[in-house]
Amino acid sequence: MTEEINILVVDDESLMRNLIHKILGQQDYKVKLAASVEEALEALSQKEFQLVISDIKMPERNGLELLQRVKQDYPRTGVVMMTGYADTYSAREVLLSGAEEYITKPFKSRELSSAVEKAYWRVLSHLQERDDRSVEAETDPVI
Repeated sequence: MTEEINILVVDDESLMRNLIHKILGQQDYKVKLAASVEEALEALSQKEFQLVISDIKMPERNGLELLQRVKQDYPRTGVVMMTGYADTYSAREVLLSGAEEYITKPFKSRELSSAVEKAYWRVLSHLQERDDRSVEAETDPVI
């Protein structure tokens, strides 16, 4: 990996946070952990993250609220949502709300790695499309 990729992991379960940190740390990702949506929003306000990996079901505020805030306030950041309560409706809702990927717990390390990779490349391609459109808009003559 040539570029430093910062990932914020948000889950109220410390065991899950630490497991994800271990898996992604072995792949040279820079990982920061947050135990709540509030902690995640604080971290996002202080540093740029390329990806957020968040559990959906957490006490107080849930991962869908975080997803909405990330998409609204940090449009250059991708989101991978994860849940232990998988169903077709929640997967569809999460993806329609703007998540790049969705993963169900328990997962294997290669499933997590694959979801992170796919999400990161989706973010890069969206950013490239936006940049291309803005260049076109600047060079497109007004008639």
